[in-house]
Amino acid sequence: MTRLEFRVHELTVGQLAERSGVAVSALHFYEAKGLISSRRTAGNQRRFSRDALRRVSFIKVSQRVGIPLSEIKRALATLPEERTPTVADWARLSETWKTDLDDRIAQLQKLRDDLTECIGCGCLSINKCALTNPYDQLGDEGPGPRRLLVRHGDAPHADGAQSTPSAPSATAAQGDSQAEPCADDIC
Repeated sequence: MTRLEFRVHELTVGQLAERSGVAVSALHFYEAKGLISSRRTAGNQRRFSRDALRRVSFIKVSQRVGIPLSEIKRALATLPEERTPTVADWARLSETWKTDLDDRIAQLQKLRDDLTECIGCGCLSINKCALTNPYDQLGDEGPGPRRLLVRHGDAPHADGAQSTPSAPSATAAQGDSQAEPCADDIC
């Protein structure tokens, strides 16, 4: 890879692609979506300011952790365009994403740690599902893997369930006399 000289303040699209590890077509796409910008030379060639490297790196890493381009664009819009963003500018942007990133980290940790357990999806295919989600009671709380989802502000219980209030189970509401498998603490 070509090392960029310190005195180089503007990059061609090829230099930006090579140094950032992002394809030229992706850079054109980012520019078309308003994520990065360039100026045109008299010969109509793109020139990017050197701070575009950091913006492209930010886009690349943000996408890798699953942040949609619309959110990335909103975040980048908070940075100054007339000058290179400072450490304070990046710190302010980072602070606005802190809660969302913490939630994403918690979700990834739950996925890593709990995927071999009952996740509350209703499949009841793992032996422990019948014990931790009898008769798919977690389905009363809503769709999806109820024990695996981490939503903003939710703190998972020790058993993996969410702290959000759950609706009464359908069987209890209907007065079903069928006993729960672990109701008498035999399990």
